[in-house]
Amino acid sequence: MGLKGFAEGGVASIIAGASTHPLDLIKVRMQLQGESHIPNPSSVQSYRPAFALSSTANISLPTTLELPPPPRVGPLSIGVRIIQSEGAAALFSGVSATILRQTLYSTTRMGLYDVLKHKWTDPDTNTMPLVRKIVAGLISGAVGAAVGNPADVAMVRMQADGRLPIEQRRNYKSVVDALSQMSKQEGVASLWRGSSLTVNRAMIVTASQLASYDQAKEMILEKDLMSDGIGTHVAASFLAGFVASIASNPIDVIKTRVMNMKVEPGVEPPYKGALDCAMKTVKAEGPMALYKGFIPTISRQGPFTVVLFVTLEQVRKLLKDF
Repeated sequence: MGLKGFAEGGVASIIAGASTHPLDLIKVRMQLQGESHIPNPSSVQSYRPAFALSSTANISLPTTLELPPPPRVGPLSIGVRIIQSEGAAALFSGVSATILRQTLYSTTRMGLYDVLKHKWTDPDTNTMPLVRKIVAGLISGAVGAAVGNPADVAMVRMQADGRLPIEQRRNYKSVVDALSQMSKQEGVASLWRGSSLTVNRAMIVTASQLASYDQAKEMILEKDLMSDGIGTHVAASFLAGFVASIASNPIDVIKTRVMNMKVEPGVEPPYKGALDCAMKTVKAEGPMALYKGFIPTISRQGPFTVVLFVTLEQVRKLLKDF
């Protein structure tokens, strides 16, 4: 039963991840908007007036260079811009990393959640309390994220590469090439860069997504609103996607920026860690910067969750007798 749950979750996750990859790419590009405008105290140059004023004059002049805030660009505009500048195929940049990530991360979290669900379900009522569902999601998400972090880093970098100037692009040929270059140039530890954020995000997403789906499905069936069919699966999964999007977006923004930062020998990295990244982001762009990319997040998380659970339910039916 345990291995079967891993296989079912893996197949459903790969299909959902690959089919919604362009929306995820747009989300990553939106989350990186405005990042280059974050001031670095060590690099901000001070200026002095070109002429002296009388000591009695009460006039103050700015000594630092003020940069205007970046213009806001929506998901549709970013999608069109990507197609125009990089070609339609660019919407699937990093899809190999997405498939590997779903194979490692989602297969692990879905399978482990299924194992815990069967273990903790009350045999008399055939239900599991919401608290146990959340705990099962937290545990499953943490383990899955630790396993899949290298593919997650590679996916973020491959998706973000097109927004960089040509001379700064990494130009990874595939997920294998990305992991190989990162290991050689930045060390094996770079494959787990941002892992604490990945684990935290995965715990929140898995707990909110899987627990919300199971809870919503149970409530729909208990209240006899719909039968146990595709309508119930779609309604419950869309609600689960919405809850997961709200809960995870701030961590997702910070995770994307930390994973995407370029670290060069002898040069201070843009961020010292997750907390430093969060503080610089909020200071430079405001608190709502943590919800950058929310529209594409919910636009992607909704369809992804629907495809995930509808496919999962169908796969379960096909493998019911195995």
